Parts: sequence; structure tokens; C-alpha cells
Amino acid sequence: MAGRLRSVAWSKSAQSALDEVIAYITQDSPENARRVLLAALAAAASLATLAEGGRIVPELADSSIRELFVFKYRLLYRVSDAGVTIVAFLRGVRDFSTWRNDQVIDE
Repeated sequence: MAGRLRSVAWSKSAQSALDEVIAYITQDSPENARRVLLAALAAAASLATLAEGGRIVPELADSSIRELFVFKYRLLYRVSDAGVTIVAFLRGVRDFSTWRNDQVIDE
């Protein structure tokens, strides 16, 4: 059953992170980069109706911050009544630790 319809937006930092990942993958395989990009965009778009579908990020224990996995990447997002904001696009735990120490979750 689908949830309510919410707007979905990417924060500047999450958008930059996705761009960096795609540029990096493109160096070795433009086709794989395309797959990751399309999967990330599809996952984000799905949040318009399925925002509560992702798991709560265990390292944060904040029910408003959830995540979906896109291949080996973590798409973190904040759910609010106003909508969904993609706050990060990270590769695994190591990137999360660096992001958590260096980043404020922006909207």
C-alpha cells in the first residue's frame, strides 16, 4: 500500500556526492555509471509515495532519517510532513563515518 504523496528534493551536498560517484564510475565503465545513476534517481523518486519504506539509519537512531541501498551506496533521506530531502549519497560505512563527522544534515 502506498503512503501519502510527498515532494522529493536533493540537498546540494547529496547532489554533489552523486555527481562525484557517477564521475568516478564513468572513468572505468560509463554503462555501470548509467546503471547507478538511474537506480539512484529511481530510488529517490520512489520516496514520493514510499518514504517510510527505508530503514532508520542505525548509526543515527533518528526516525526522520532513513536510508535505501542503491547497489553498494547508501541514499540517506529526511522525512518530514513537508516532503522528503535526500541528504547524502554515500559508499558504505567508511564514507558514512567521514560524512557524519564532517557534515551537517542540510535540507
